[in-house]
Amino acid sequence: MTQDVKEIFGSASGSSGSTPPAALAAKVRTLAPSMTRSMQRVAEAVAGDPAGCAALTVTGLAELTGTSEATVVRTARVLGYPGYRDLRLALAGLAAQQQSGRAPALTTDIAVDDPIADVVAKLAYDEQQTLADTAAGLDTAQLGAAVTALAAARRADVYGVGASGLVAQDLTQKLLRIGLIAHAHSDPHLAVTNAVQLKAGDVAIAITHSGSTGDVIEPLRVAFEHGATTVAITGRPDGPVTQYADHILTTSTARESELRPAAMSSRTSQLLVVDCLFIGVAQRTYEQAAPALSASYEALAHRHRR
Repeated sequence: MTQDVKEIFGSASGSSGSTPPAALAAKVRTLAPSMTRSMQRVAEAVAGDPAGCAALTVTGLAELTGTSEATVVRTARVLGYPGYRDLRLALAGLAAQQQSGRAPALTTDIAVDDPIADVVAKLAYDEQQTLADTAAGLDTAQLGAAVTALAAARRADVYGVGASGLVAQDLTQKLLRIGLIAHAHSDPHLAVTNAVQLKAGDVAIAITHSGSTGDVIEPLRVAFEHGATTVAITGRPDGPVTQYADHILTTSTARESELRPAAMSSRTSQLLVVDCLFIGVAQRTYEQAAPALSASYEALAHRHRR
């Protein structure tokens, strides 16, 4: 078999590192905005009709989407598959899951005149889908490495603005309650002046859904250049923030609508990642974390008895 053919069809045995079928739709939702328009057409086709696309050759899928074979192969690789053959296998698996009786997806656009009960149902579905997509797409090796760095850190600085700033505050208050030194910075000037003080053994975390928020990227860059371990929590794994990140934790988001801006759904997925980080660190530092948590509960108990 020639190299070109191998490039198109991938290995017959697949790869243990391939994206599993359950994570394919999540990958498409997360990565499509950063793809070229031609790659988006391929991604949308395979997510919208996995059974139909699984039956197509690489040439057939290229013709269906009005693209080229090379574009199909590139899209497969961006979605986490070594070659097109591996993508077809995943599509067949996804199609089988969908045919096993799973309920059809809800239409979650919220209209101005929707009854409040419908709003509740649609938001609940979107939140569930966002959490499921984030969990499916989260790289646990990267998460484990970030946990290891945080558990051993002298101090942690967390950067975020707007809705991401609220998530940054949530993470720092959790870390403080288990005895870690942590600071949340939403003021960009203060963030940079604090980042200058970081060094090897410290951790800096940037939270930005877009991956391109300058007020978050700048302090992370400074921390990176001063030797701190850096982590990016972002919905765009190819965004500018990742060039200064030692570890990248990718979040998902529900589709944006007029009444539900991206900040709402991105916060949901960011909070899941933050909770995963916190639990991981608490597990690694249990001997310290358990007494610290007990002490914080006891210190606040009298306020809850009033």
